[in-house]
Amino acid sequence: MRGRLKNRAEEAIGPARGGLSTKIHALVDALGNPLSFHLTPGQAHDLCGSDVLLPRIVAPTLLADRAYDTDQRVIDRLRAAGKTAAIPPKRHRKRPQPFDRDLYAARHLVENFFCKLKQFRAIATRYDKRAIHFLAGVHAAAAYLWLV
Repeated sequence: MRGRLKNRAEEAIGPARGGLSTKIHALVDALGNPLSFHLTPGQAHDLCGSDVLLPRIVAPTLLADRAYDTDQRVIDRLRAAGKTAAIPPKRHRKRPQPFDRDLYAARHLVENFFCKLKQFRAIATRYDKRAIHFLAGVHAAAAYLWLV
């Protein structure tokens, strides 16, 4: 049984509210075009994807949602790289970080990208058993979105 669960995690399949699922973590440019992807199991926190994608950021600013409001894993690493972050603070923070609300409003481009990506049935349903095959489908769909 343990071997099967380990294999599931390696294949980026994990339990979520609706059953087994996969999270797609993505970097997009200022126009909402995809740049980089990472897959994690459905139960994984968003920060698991940030550990892989943060070193790939070329832009001077990161727009991210509240899940990325952590000093050690995101904000300090961005500051060390000379980049800024537009991340709204979590509600329980004692000293909230200031952020640019006008700049953060452009984050809808990330959500728009995911809406376009999920128009592809193979991506929305993930029938692929292997993570590498699913990721290849995500890359193919993203390439199509770049061209259209």
